[in-house]
Amino acid sequence: MRVVVDLNRCQGYAQCAFLAPRVFELHGDEALLYTPAVPAEQHERVRRAAAACPVQAIVVGEQAGAAGVR
Repeated sequence: MRVVVDLNRCQGYAQCAFLAPRVFELHGDEALLYTPAVPAEQHERVRRAAAACPVQAIVVGEQAGAAGVR
């Protein structure tokens, strides 16, 4: 699974960092770091993090690999 975050859309709510801390990490107030290639054991956490994003800045799965950022 791949993940892409639209950093222009991201507002730093950090829901992703709370739900999948091994993939998403917030530095400072709004600087998000993430791992694009998601390990298998983190897939469900990343799906939940994407669903919880208030601004829908996270794209996962095939869309992330094929389309990139929306």
